[in-house]
Amino acid sequence: MNSPLPEAAILLAEAKKLYSQKELASLLNKVPRTIARWESGECPVDPNALLVLRNILSKAPAPADHDFTFIDLFAGIGGIRKGFEAQGGKCVWTSEWDSYSQKTYKANYPNDDHDIHGDITLIDDPVNQVPDHDVLLAGFPCQPFSIAGVSKRNSLGLSHGFDCSTQGTLFFDVERIILAKQPKAFLLENVKNLVNHDKGRTFSVIKQVLEERLGYNITYKVIDGKHFVPQHRERILIVGFRKDIGFKDAIGDNWKNLNLPSLDDGPKLSSILHPEDGTEIDVDDGRCIDKNGKVQKKYILTDKLWAYLQAYADKHKAAGNGFGFGLVTPDKTARTLSARYYKDGSEILIFRGKGKNPRRLTPRECARLMGFGDDFKIPVSDTRAYKQFGNSVVVPLVAHVAGFMKPFIMEMKKLEADNIHPRLF
Repeated sequence: MNSPLPEAAILLAEAKKLYSQKELASLLNKVPRTIARWESGECPVDPNALLVLRNILSKAPAPADHDFTFIDLFAGIGGIRKGFEAQGGKCVWTSEWDSYSQKTYKANYPNDDHDIHGDITLIDDPVNQVPDHDVLLAGFPCQPFSIAGVSKRNSLGLSHGFDCSTQGTLFFDVERIILAKQPKAFLLENVKNLVNHDKGRTFSVIKQVLEERLGYNITYKVIDGKHFVPQHRERILIVGFRKDIGFKDAIGDNWKNLNLPSLDDGPKLSSILHPEDGTEIDVDDGRCIDKNGKVQKKYILTDKLWAYLQAYADKHKAAGNGFGFGLVTPDKTARTLSARYYKDGSEILIFRGKGKNPRRLTPRECARLMGFGDDFKIPVSDTRAYKQFGNSVVVPLVAHVAGFMKPFIMEMKKLEADNIHPRLF
């Protein structure tokens, strides 16, 4: 039978959850080496220190309910946030300008202790207006980067270089906040074509700003959401860690070998479709399925629309173009869900049997297609919901990347708490 731990060992273990070795040494008026000797059992804790330790722990705040903090820029409906929350992160600041997206965001994150900031371009003092955070998240819109005309601006005495090449784009606002707050890490998400936009110049500017002006080691990868959901959706994910904290080689090697679920074994559409057999519990109060569990008729294409889409596809096929609708069966994978899905649903039409008109996905099915659970609330119209899900991210993919980042983030927090500065990379 094991002997119970002595009180000193128990108190030191509790203190270790709340304080770094250096912090505890300062509180007890000792040197860190003494704390280390106590923890290893090399020498006993002296009675006076034990008394102080009891007092400290009796007044200590409750342990944090999170492992790290982040801010959510261009937040949309909170898809990136949801992925990082799954890994123990806490959102401490949000920015999203669209009022309808704000409505969905608030409905799903009602307990936030911060308001949603609207237009990010109106943040003129990020040092004081944005709270400190460990990780910055941003699914920033990709606007054209104009890097022409620098010599002309120089001759006129106007700003150029980094400022000129990013000013006027929303990436500039991400840049300003990173420069002001110096988070330990960031994740930026965008369409895969960002890499090739303007013959690669746009991405070249982004890399230069992140690495040279802001001081981060970055790595990036285009990943298909199909690894996690039944949808072909390729997006670029740019991960950055502050250079002064190091880890460059370890991060790069691990990122190259990022372990993703097999594409061949990925989920099929049947996993997100309403079963229509009466077994589904209606989470949307009759919005998507009727009392018999069948998809509401409003989602089935009318004869007129179905005839139009077929004629349109035939016309472009005859001209040698690839335009047309995407008719899929439950055992297949869908095309990319876009923000224009509300118009006719043509990129993802569900086959309902020979001789029957296909149907579009319901908003709930779109939520599932992006990896949102059925507890996710949809407080806006179908049109707005389709736009919001089409502009969102594949949540389990983001959670997977957050899982890759977390060990490095936590190690950075530990190094920071212990005031250890690794060599520069």
